[in-house]
Amino acid sequence: MARERNTKLAALIAETGWSQAQVAARFVRVALEADVREWAGATRSHVSQWVLGTQPSGRAPAILCETLSRGLKRPVTLTDVGLTGPDPAAATAPDWRVDTLAALNDLGRQELDMERRRVLGTAAYSVAGLALPSQQWWQQATQRATARDTTTGRAVGSSDVDAIQEMGNFFSRRDQRHGGGHGRAAVVAYLTSDVAECLNGSCTSEQTRRRLYSAAGELAYLSGWMAFDDSQHAIAQRYFTLAVKLAAEAEDPALAAHILRAMAHQAVDLGHPQQALDLAAASVDGSRYRFAVPREKALLGVVHARALAAAGRKREASAALLRAEDDLAAAHDGIQDPGRVFFFGEASLAHETACTLRDLGDLAGAEKEFRRSVRTRKAAAFSRTHAVTLGYLGAIEASRGNVEAACSTWSRALDAMSGVQSGRARQTVLTMRRVVSPFRNRGIGAVAELDTRTASLLRTSP
Repeated sequence: MARERNTKLAALIAETGWSQAQVAARFVRVALEADVREWAGATRSHVSQWVLGTQPSGRAPAILCETLSRGLKRPVTLTDVGLTGPDPAAATAPDWRVDTLAALNDLGRQELDMERRRVLGTAAYSVAGLALPSQQWWQQATQRATARDTTTGRAVGSSDVDAIQEMGNFFSRRDQRHGGGHGRAAVVAYLTSDVAECLNGSCTSEQTRRRLYSAAGELAYLSGWMAFDDSQHAIAQRYFTLAVKLAAEAEDPALAAHILRAMAHQAVDLGHPQQALDLAAASVDGSRYRFAVPREKALLGVVHARALAAAGRKREASAALLRAEDDLAAAHDGIQDPGRVFFFGEASLAHETACTLRDLGDLAGAEKEFRRSVRTRKAAAFSRTHAVTLGYLGAIEASRGNVEAACSTWSRALDAMSGVQSGRARQTVLTMRRVVSPFRNRGIGAVAELDTRTASLLRTSP
């Protein structure tokens, strides 16, 4: 029986403007993000067969939908592409109606159960998962929190919240030093046990309740950030969504802004400029920006600049950079900063500014700012970010024709990666190998040494 051409799929591919080979390349990228290795070898011929009417097997339909969602910048369902199976967009879009504590308990069980953690780990990051909560939901968040029956739980006081904040600060500093792949299981275990018990308890005052939900939101955010840094993007999405819910129930707009900024950062890195801009714009909107301290305002502003740059809005990105500089200049010791922004100073601002300038095509300006970041950072305390900055700096040097200088910079990056478990740092190593590949047989000693070191690191790193 002759196959019937899939005209729906053909039309969507035509709408993206991609060739079938480009669809295949992007399909592979999504498959690798989701750790679906059986589809890592997909080629143009696979796409051609699907257009001609062959039904893709396994998780390929969902991966194909996600691939096209990214190209079209809107959720794409199996019905849209003329295929059958569970709807991936419906499965990955956040349900803001789900009770926060129920979501925390469910996510915790998945993370701590080996088999369910494997399934969670192979989920795909999704454009549908970037949907922002409705304003109506946000307004109802406090009512949802205060209406819970907590009369059977233990009493929770200010000292309990202090302890949670202290643990959050400890884990956050460990993340900056060792990367998101180191110790995240401990953060999840603490969040889903001790913190969850407090959330189910009875707070001694409304102020304590708000502080508790803010502290829990920061820990959920940190787990998401660590997952993002470790390239576990779908898991990161789940925790970021949970963290936004907790921030809303705490009536903490500045914390919500901090989390939306992280989601925008992730979207920029994964190539979703419009979604990144939507999230970054939300982070600097209204009370979320107004209630943030100057240091946090600078962080929100510089990521907004990155999103504007990714969207091609050069003039607005430049203005956002200037505002971020002014905000950081306004920070001083007399202002009590929240613990979550302890890392953000001149070095971090320079790093994000450099990324913005790079994306705007100003390589000379980007190189200058990356160097300023390297020069001003306390490398021992911030090893992960220091390694990533050096990796980016080397890539800029190489793109400007200074291959030997890039190798020297990258060698320093590899030194900084000792004891660091970070997907972002690992990605810089892959970039190093890709960039030096054309120079391997030219007798350049620095290239040969770097090639040997990167190969060894990739063999031994988790």
